[in-house]
Amino acid sequence: MVKVARQWTEHEFAGLDLGDARLDRRAKKLMERLAERPAASIPEACDSWSETVAAYRFLRNPDVAWEGIFAPHWARTQERMRAQPVVLCIQDTTELDFNGQEIAGLGPLNYEARRGMYLHPTYAVTVDREPLGVLDAWM
Repeated sequence: MVKVARQWTEHEFAGLDLGDARLDRRAKKLMERLAERPAASIPEACDSWSETVAAYRFLRNPDVAWEGIFAPHWARTQERMRAQPVVLCIQDTTELDFNGQEIAGLGPLNYEARRGMYLHPTYAVTVDREPLGVLDAWM
């Protein structure tokens, strides 16, 4: 599984450019860990406490934008879409509820006291239900 996750990460995030080679390496390592255990939390997916701390430090870095991390995946998704005669683009809305946590930038959810954000991704899939990737997202 580790080798498969590493190969997937190298292909899916080829061309990743967050403006610093160290950030690119950290992003790929984090994606590799999460690909190995997609249902795991960040601490569960990481191999050590120091790797967990590094992952959270990476995610808190103001120079790292989620759009920059997704950019190579969006390009691979479009490549996979071009190989299909028909592609379904499915939108979803997910509530990310961070109620009770002190996080800057959160807004109200369904009522003012609940704090979090909405995630609106667009998934590309074939008519045979084969996932091609995330085509777009808005938060």
